[in-house]
Amino acid sequence: MLRAIPCAAVFLLAGCLAAQADGDAALGKKVFNRCIACHEAATDRDKVGPHLMGVVGRKAGSAESFADHYSQAMKDAGAAGLVWNEANLAEYLKAPRQKVPGNRMAFTGLTSDDDIANVIAYLKADPKP
Repeated sequence: MLRAIPCAAVFLLAGCLAAQADGDAALGKKVFNRCIACHEAATDRDKVGPHLMGVVGRKAGSAESFADHYSQAMKDAGAAGLVWNEANLAEYLKAPRQKVPGNRMAFTGLTSDDDIANVIAYLKADPKP
């Protein structure tokens, strides 16, 4: 019985750490406020930038409603196979111009890995918090 308690504690801790690594969508919504002037994530409405609803898993430069506005660099990245999975989004959110050189996004990037994980969690959340 006493062995079961430490094992349960290890599994509980591992679960908490995994949840933290995945990010917090509610915190991500707050961080996304830095992006809201140019992007929408809760609807498919485009702004200066494309909507980000359903962006996780989407090919770069492929939102049909924004097709005429993507930079050639973003279109080329998508044609070369760039898909916005969590790893690619994390790299892009950290340094957009390094991940896709020549893209038009003026934002220089997020510096906090926690903020990046939280924004990705927010983008993945359906429905949004």
